[in-house]
Amino acid sequence: MANRCLLYYITDRRALPGNEFTRRERLLEKIAEAATHGIDYIQLREKDLSARHLESLARDAIRIIDQKNKHNQRLAGDHRPPPTTLLINTRVDVALATAAHGVHLRANDIAPQEVRKIWKQCSAGTLARELSPTDPLIAVSCHSPEEVAAAAGGQATFAVFAPVFEKKDAPETLSAGLEALRQACHVRIPVLALGGITLQNAQSCVEAGAAGIAAIRLFQENDMATVIRALRS
Repeated sequence: MANRCLLYYITDRRALPGNEFTRRERLLEKIAEAATHGIDYIQLREKDLSARHLESLARDAIRIIDQKNKHNQRLAGDHRPPPTTLLINTRVDVALATAAHGVHLRANDIAPQEVRKIWKQCSAGTLARELSPTDPLIAVSCHSPEEVAAAAGGQATFAVFAPVFEKKDAPETLSAGLEALRQACHVRIPVLALGGITLQNAQSCVEAGAAGIAAIRLFQENDMATVIRALRS
């Protein structure tokens, strides 16, 4: 594999044990682990949270990620992990308010070029330019090669194609399969594979053309360092 496998951790604090406070703290610990070991992207996907609580969580996550990125920058040579970036699920307003690196859009969300337009308009002021990156990362959920092509035409940064494999918690959901993933990867933007990904089948996704792996459980339910090392080996 000539290029480094991109890794995308999608959060779900509700799957963690404990009460709301404990789950929140545990999620921030998982985010810290992910950034420590150089995961490329983290999507804050806490869809049930109000804008206020999502913004608070995002600010804490960004603070942790920034600290880990600065620490990793001081490491030498091959021991330096790549920087981690944070994307907010669908909420462009929260992403801008918290200086997140971008957003993750659903297939039926507004178009990526509209997000870029909003982002540019809101980043016009001096303070806004200092807080938010001027060129956001925009991921788009896709379920067919045609949707990936549409995302690319709409100026998405990368696509997340799902579900590649059958998911344990949703066996009734039809999986797209490796051939559909292979077709989707012919598009000019990177495509990350999502859905039923394990350490055993991840390589087959990369061999089909995926630029990387996206997952919730694979990262959140296992030792982050072990999973990241295995996926990049």
